[in-house]
Amino acid sequence: MAQACPVLLSALADESAFELTAVEQFTALSAIGLEYYSLRFIDVGKGVKNVMKLTMTEIQKIRHLEDRYGLNVASIASPIGKIKLDDVDDGTKNAYVPFKTYLAKDVARACELAHAFETKLIRGFSFYPPKGARPEEYLEEAVDRIGRIAEACHRSDLTFGLEVEANLVGRDGHLLAEIHRRVNHPGLVLVFDAANLVVQGFSTAEIFKQWEAMKPGLGWVHIKDYRKVAGSTRGRHVDEGGLLNFVPADRGVGGHDRILADLKSFLPALTKRLDRRGIPGVFLDLEPHVRGGGQFGGTSGPDGMGIALRGLCRVLDTVKIAYHLRDFDDLLAVRGPT
Repeated sequence: MAQACPVLLSALADESAFELTAVEQFTALSAIGLEYYSLRFIDVGKGVKNVMKLTMTEIQKIRHLEDRYGLNVASIASPIGKIKLDDVDDGTKNAYVPFKTYLAKDVARACELAHAFETKLIRGFSFYPPKGARPEEYLEEAVDRIGRIAEACHRSDLTFGLEVEANLVGRDGHLLAEIHRRVNHPGLVLVFDAANLVVQGFSTAEIFKQWEAMKPGLGWVHIKDYRKVAGSTRGRHVDEGGLLNFVPADRGVGGHDRILADLKSFLPALTKRLDRRGIPGVFLDLEPHVRGGGQFGGTSGPDGMGIALRGLCRVLDTVKIAYHLRDFDDLLAVRGPT
């Protein structure tokens, strides 16, 4: 599978584990051949914590385990941007934090963590407008805040990746692309996720159009898919806790075969653009949710993660995009010859 610009395979590590311990997560990912992971929830002996809550001692323990299991962090899978834009009671449990405080504490903390784990990427979101409101009415407010987050990341030599997801201002590819266009900052890229569009009732053809809209700002891709939903939820609040039909990339209606075939056409150019920001390549980050998912995470288990990886590899093989999974030569490089 020789190709000049292969993609880099990664996964949201907590999805691979039931108890979310670091050892369970890293064992599962290394066993299926991954070399990168994105860090979100993890238990290093003091209970499950979001990455944003890790202590320095816990960070050091994780770094030690990364060396043992041969893993590197692809991105800090932070919840940055999953808060309300305005302090209004809209019937949701979404938190509100004054933005000045948020920028000085949460965003700064995410940057510290990225440096601690030697990654250039921080995943985040485009803020919640009031439930039921038209997201277009809140574009300028979201653009202002995301622009300041992108600048904070840029000043730390990092890149902020904005993920498309239901209920946020940037809930579809066209809105997210418009945010990217208006922010117009080198510290901001977009993160595509087909399943997050399927759950809103978009068709395969509509999802591809949104993919095309996001391409100029693309940074990396989250990989999960979903079975067709009954009817459109566009313009309506999506009950993320009730989403139960996530499937691997070769099983759903997200159109990963067409999307990844199109990615191949501009993969060299995208790789070069990311390289200029110190990013090692184009990540395809597995977030399968095959045992269920919700607003702040999901689970697949070690078997589900393996199934999802094999599904992705089948699509990559079909469209002839190169990738690497650990092999015996990698093992020899670590242990030395016998």
